[in-house]
Amino acid sequence: MDLIDKLQTEGILTEDEFCRLLWTEDAALRAKLFMTAQQIALASFGKQIYIRGLIEFTNYCWRDCFYCGLRCANKKLERYRMPNEVILDCCKTGYNMGFRTFVLQGGEDRYYTDEVMCGIIRAIKHLYPDCAITLSLGERSLRSYKELFAAGADRYLLRHETADSLHYSRLHPPSYSLAVRKDCLYDLQSIGYQVGSGFMVGSPYQLTEYLSKDFEFLRKLHPAMIGIGPFIPNKDTPFRHQKAGSLELTLRCIAILRIMFPHANIPSTTALGTLHPEGRLHGILAGANVLMPNLSPIEVQQHYTLYDRIGGVDGSLAENMELLGNQLAAHGYAMVVDRGDYVPEPKKEL
Repeated sequence: MDLIDKLQTEGILTEDEFCRLLWTEDAALRAKLFMTAQQIALASFGKQIYIRGLIEFTNYCWRDCFYCGLRCANKKLERYRMPNEVILDCCKTGYNMGFRTFVLQGGEDRYYTDEVMCGIIRAIKHLYPDCAITLSLGERSLRSYKELFAAGADRYLLRHETADSLHYSRLHPPSYSLAVRKDCLYDLQSIGYQVGSGFMVGSPYQLTEYLSKDFEFLRKLHPAMIGIGPFIPNKDTPFRHQKAGSLELTLRCIAILRIMFPHANIPSTTALGTLHPEGRLHGILAGANVLMPNLSPIEVQQHYTLYDRIGGVDGSLAENMELLGNQLAAHGYAMVVDRGDYVPEPKKEL
């Protein structure tokens, strides 16, 4: 039994086995990794790619993560908060284009209290009751998560970034805790959200053994969504001179995750499109099944700089949708009008 067969059968590998798979130069093993991941994705989703409308509604953030361009210490960033009517306009545009999931993403902005966020969620649900709402707002209290869920939020994306405590401490100020981040994820699951987590590939100080811990943590969490992407430096952060993560390594991680989680929603992220003009297509071919085009107005996109956008994803929404559509069609895939809810893997009979 080779590594791919073992991963598919047992759902996990040892740390050494993960390392060998991530860095193998065996062309046949590499080809089998991607072929298996693609076959599993096709069995679960066919050639239908779910689209989520990303709305980056605020770039204010009180946190100071060393890798993120939204960090509060970045005084060069022009800050903004989208008026509620602009958020709803984004939803209207997206709905008319076939989007049935809206992803409200922002920094950890204390302006958006539970009362304010619940008002936004209810307004979207009133206008578009057939749509899902995904939130990506960072760490909040259990009570906050409950109130947002009661208001109509369906999903929550909170990447753990790294499952190694030492590594986490090198990416964040001393007061930030991986344990708190994990507790938030388990709280979200207990409430009933479709929960998403994920990690950066190639972040500063990352060792291959840390990636194996990421896979192990996700196996325990068993999230509905898994969002990973390559680390890309931002010129206004302490990691400005660090090397970007590898496209190839990120694609291998996506393929491994697809084999581990046949039914999870795995996006091919914008960061992949930043590294390569067809990066998001490569992510789909590696086993991803979700794309997240940006519904935010172009004039604010330039200020939502988690990392330096070095190419591949600029242009209007219509241009990006046409580009993505053409890339997918060339391989027989199509974007579909669907909420794309997570469907748990059927229980195996004993």
